[in-house]
Amino acid sequence: MGLRYGRDRLRGGGHNRDRAPVRRRNGWPRLVRASSSWRKVLLTLHVGSSVGWLGAVIAFLAVSMIGMNSTDSFIVRAAIVALAWVGWYVIVPLAIGSTLTGVLLGLLTTWGLWRYYWVVVKTITTVIFLVLLLLHMQPITAAANLAARSDAALTGRLEGVREQFVVHAGAAAVALLLLVALSVFKPKGLTGYGRRRLERAERRA
Repeated sequence: MGLRYGRDRLRGGGHNRDRAPVRRRNGWPRLVRASSSWRKVLLTLHVGSSVGWLGAVIAFLAVSMIGMNSTDSFIVRAAIVALAWVGWYVIVPLAIGSTLTGVLLGLLTTWGLWRYYWVVVKTITTVIFLVLLLLHMQPITAAANLAARSDAALTGRLEGVREQFVVHAGAAAVALLLLVALSVFKPKGLTGYGRRRLERAERRA
């Protein structure tokens, strides 16, 4: 009974489902009840931004393929300009929203940020993806500024860049899909920190 109770406290099961970790004055963690409605709102925002991020990357991939396969200089340049707009005004905000809401869910629910390996992997990977995205937007912006010029002769200079955009977008779509699958299946496995929390919960039970 104690083992089951302790695991429920960590996994958010039973009557402790909506409790979140905070800290006592003496530094030891305790559990307090978090608002269920706010937790659901935060979860909705996280799922929406995460799935939207994946969808926006797929749209980015589609536009990249159009730009790569077209022989019309106007279409090529228009596609690259569109990629910069989609990147900065759709993908980047969704990526930031997904990352921030994911961290908040870890802090405000009993899943935590460091108790389960799948949460640790997902959190660290998401942050890395966000940093890589911001770095990747720099050459995209430079290519869009180049493509915005009316000189059709510049299209040849964008040949290698177009292929690079397709490869990167395809890899990003696959990686984000794997993160979605990780969130759905939630593989078992407690970290060392999570096991210590579980042992303390069992002793208190």
